[in-house]
Amino acid sequence: MAKIANKNGWTLLIIMLCGLVLGGFVGYLCRDISFLSWLNYGQTFGLSSPVVLDLGIIVLTFGLTITINLASILGIIISILIYKLL
Repeated sequence: MAKIANKNGWTLLIIMLCGLVLGGFVGYLCRDISFLSWLNYGQTFGLSSPVVLDLGIIVLTFGLTITINLASILGIIISILIYKLL
């Protein structure tokens, strides 16, 4: 493995986001497998309905929903361990 000369916060953030996305994807794929379905257990939170801002000429719609499951938490932990090994 190549060593990263400059470990900084941005590198950690990007690696953690990759772990979050990949973990969420793994949890989604494991939802129908009986002995791995626990990886998809999680919580969804955010705006229940989008906020609409009508300015006459342009209409802006704001919405945010975050879904966190156990696989995404494991992905973040693994990504932090990978960051420490680099």
